[in-house]
Amino acid sequence: MTDRQPPGPGLPGAALNRIYDYSLGGKDNYGADRAVAIEAFGSFQAARLLPRENRKFLRRAVRHMLDEGVRQFLDVGCGLPGKGNVHEVVHARDAAGRVVYVDIDRVAVVHYQALLHAVPNAAAVHGDARKPHAILADPEVTALIDLRRPVGVLMTATLDAILDEEDPEGIVRAFTDAMAPGSHLAICDFTDDAMTSCERALQDRIITDAGLVFTSRSRSRIAAFFDGLDLVEPGLVPAPEWRPDRPHEPATGWLVAGVGRKP
Repeated sequence: MTDRQPPGPGLPGAALNRIYDYSLGGKDNYGADRAVAIEAFGSFQAARLLPRENRKFLRRAVRHMLDEGVRQFLDVGCGLPGKGNVHEVVHARDAAGRVVYVDIDRVAVVHYQALLHAVPNAAAVHGDARKPHAILADPEVTALIDLRRPVGVLMTATLDAILDEEDPEGIVRAFTDAMAPGSHLAICDFTDDAMTSCERALQDRIITDAGLVFTSRSRSRIAAFFDGLDLVEPGLVPAPEWRPDRPHEPATGWLVAGVGRKP
């Protein structure tokens, strides 16, 4: 993207997608997105590590689900493509595995559609995570995802773009209610438990000035998203500490992650 179009607040999650993309070294972002990211990097040491913590957890969670026999995945709030996308992880294990990406940001969806034009068993659709029933009924979703069989629902760096008044618990519950036994839910989300009052005020100021939709929650609130599911060991933990497969930098403590299995 060029710098000619200012990002503005836009759709929920759209600006966050572009900031996330820049943080991972991508090019699908605007000057204003880069300015927000650079300010966050300068204000918080942890900020540079967060997108990588999230992305690495996502890949490990998908591999775990594959180990458990899950062969279809719904990535809700997928953001822009990057390295090690879900369909690449899945198809490296099983070419028949099915993946549907969903995002409210049409730019992200178009990028995925271009990436997937010659890829079987994968699709990208425009959808709003705040409307789970519409996503689950989408013809492109139902063409690939059979909810009568186990599915992996991925909500990584997704719920932070949903405000408390938009009932995030109800949104998650709509997905888990629709899942067959043996299905899994992966969540990686921002927590403000470790923040000082000064850090929280600075975060709020950056978010407000940039016009972003962003909500960080307590660990206990995030844990409640897994109600009715069996949390897979080691439970809800700092993202890098969820089943690490290689040495990693010390966890920032700003992202917690977990996977729940529907009994």
